[in-house]
Amino acid sequence: MSVDNLCKLLSEKYPAVFASWVLGTPQTEVKVLKTELSIEPIRADYVTFLQLQERILHLEFQTVLTSTPPLPLRMLDYWVRLYRLYRLPVTQVVVLLLPLAPDTIRKLVL
Repeated sequence: MSVDNLCKLLSEKYPAVFASWVLGTPQTEVKVLKTELSIEPIRADYVTFLQLQERILHLEFQTVLTSTPPLPLRMLDYWVRLYRLYRLPVTQVVVLLLPLAPDTIRKLVL
């Protein structure tokens, strides 16, 4: 049995001892949780490789300011997944598609 597996086994059998050891304070109310962290698929709105900059550009289009999960958490999830997949710097932009003020100039040059 490898040292890694032995530590996993012991930490599951004695969770309060391990939590107390690493945190430096007694931990008595401890519950072992499942260790398998499933990743549900998510789809980003826009992902592009900027070749000259060797960078990933990620855009998310948002029509409301609140969401579930909260937008900062979603953006962090996208960032981690994109970085793990491509191992490149990731630039993220949230484009808020909110109603325009009456005096807003409506012009888009493509």
